[in-house]
Amino acid sequence: MTQARVFIDGEAGTTGLGIRDRLRGLPGAALIAIDPRHRKDPAARRDAMAAADLVVLCLPDAAAQEAVAMVDALPGRRPKLLDASTAHRVAPGWEYGFAELAPGQAEAIAGAERVANPGCYPTGALALLRPLVDAGVLPPDYPVTINAVSGYSGGGRSMIEAYERGAAPSFELYGLGLAHKHLPEIATYSGLRRRPIFVPSVGRFRQGMLVSLPLHLDLLHGTPDGAALQALLAARYADAVRISVRPPEPDGRLEPEALNDTDCMELRVFVDAAQRQAVLVARLDNLGKGASGAAVQNLNLMLGLDVRPAAALVQG
Repeated sequence: MTQARVFIDGEAGTTGLGIRDRLRGLPGAALIAIDPRHRKDPAARRDAMAAADLVVLCLPDAAAQEAVAMVDALPGRRPKLLDASTAHRVAPGWEYGFAELAPGQAEAIAGAERVANPGCYPTGALALLRPLVDAGVLPPDYPVTINAVSGYSGGGRSMIEAYERGAAPSFELYGLGLAHKHLPEIATYSGLRRRPIFVPSVGRFRQGMLVSLPLHLDLLHGTPDGAALQALLAARYADAVRISVRPPEPDGRLEPEALNDTDCMELRVFVDAAQRQAVLVARLDNLGKGASGAAVQNLNLMLGLDVRPAAALVQG
């Protein structure tokens, strides 16, 4: 059996390590490795790219753009590109790598030469928003607010080091300039015309994520109740392997770490029927479906491999 050759540029980072671990033993894929001493050597990286069928970019935005230029300069056949950075998520010529975004999106990813992996927060936000907009329930000009909390592993090296040496607060809001780098992709792929307000936060836990969407039911088209919203989401993701729609917990509580070390996402609808208010919540592992797990899902689609997630990385 011929194996597709994959090079992870930036393998030493959190997302790169997660992708590498998921690819170990995956039928049909073989990793191209370079000596760790030369992982920043342009010549070594260029040779690895030239030998690859697909290159995964796990780099800061500027470095990812430089890597794309390096691939563009290769003579002859060029590898497919899967970018885990923010650099190309709304860029022309790049397919957006959220396979469950809409009908046909997985097929679009499968046929693409260049795919931008989605952000962790947008994965949860879009999973809730896009079905409601597509169904005509959520008006495109609705004043959407999105609140989210993530484990500190999603904040990059400096945040990880600060938390692990005990120099960071137990909890904090950030992005309060209201211009978080994930907003452009949420605005672009949600179907909304009005730019949402997005307030992220981070807590003293390594991984896990909750993304919540508060709604006034009387402002939605058709004035649906909670059961209708639950049914709408359930129908949209009926065939999804990684996304499930679950009933709300009776105690009205939800913690962020239950899906850690899986590539799954759960969606729930919490409702106060008397007040006609609802909060929709997505729970996922920011390092799983929010990063490395999504990247391997896209890689499998792009290379025509088995797209089922590894049993050890999904929740039954």
